Amino acid sequence: MLKNVDPALNADVLHALRSMGHGDRIALVDANFPAETIARHTRLGLPLHIDNVSAARAVRAVLSVMPLDTPLQPSAARMAPGANAGEMPDVQREVQAEINRADGDAPQMYAVERFAFYEEAKRAFCIVVTGEARLYGCFLFTKGVVLPASQWNEASATPIARLST
Repeated sequence: MLKNVDPALNADVLHALRSMGHGDRIALVDANFPAETIARHTRLGLPLHIDNVSAARAVRAVLSVMPLDTPLQPSAARMAPGANAGEMPDVQREVQAEINRADGDAPQMYAVERFAFYEEAKRAFCIVVTGEARLYGCFLFTKGVVLPASQWNEASATPIARLST
């Protein structure tokens, strides 16, 4: 165990998150996602796992150490459920709540059609498979920047101002 690191984050996932740079994307996907096939196209080349947890729990763990990109561009996507991209299943509402919890300035996730999502996931840095069994528990997140220590509020351990580059 490590102090102040979510226990859901294993060494492989932590290494991938640390290796990612500003603008790189991570796909957190459900147990039904064709992870082996899609992951071959990613930078990492193989799927990683955060087993036995829901999508929302995995997102909470990842966002505890990875900043989302600024609100100036979309940084969180969800797989659209069928023909109705506006529909948001429970699993996606739970993940949106975790995004809001981690980053109060976070915009709503945008929807990506299923096959377009597969193509976007191929361009991700890595694929992380969760234990999520519900349908449409697939998400893409764009990594933001970690601000220099001089721009952090020491009392609350939060950024004083979001970087807008």
